[in-house]
Amino acid sequence: MSVATRTINFTLNGAPVSATIAPHHTLLEVVRDTFGLNGARESCGQGLCGCCTLMVNGQSVSGCLSLAAFADGATVTTVENLAVDGKLSPLQTAFIECGAFQCGFCTSGFLLMATELLASNPKPTEGEIRNHLSGNLCRCATYPEVMRAVQLAAERMA
Repeated sequence: MSVATRTINFTLNGAPVSATIAPHHTLLEVVRDTFGLNGARESCGQGLCGCCTLMVNGQSVSGCLSLAAFADGATVTTVENLAVDGKLSPLQTAFIECGAFQCGFCTSGFLLMATELLASNPKPTEGEIRNHLSGNLCRCATYPEVMRAVQLAAERMA
């Protein structure tokens, strides 16, 4: 029995794209498998860890739970879009300077969530940062470094 497919059209990191999907395909699968953007990763597969974070119409989503069909007509942003013209964003630079990653598996999720936070709240308190990033898990326990990186980026972007 074959699965019915359909074509969706959306904007991916500023460029219009199309993808042929099956009803069960997640947005994470499409971004990784169809477009080769491997920054977001599947870890828990249950939307609990934040490693698969993507932005859809400016809002963070768990890419492992988001059906690709719902991205039709949307604007999708991945971590690969944070650097502009080969120059890292202030947040990416702060993550490097503060050592806010070890293995790097969770880094893309933290970067996108922190980007979302700083876009809506340019001067977050430590509590606000902790709260906004609470859905992101790091196996290497770099939480203090992540906090410092977000605070540093906020200062620099102010």
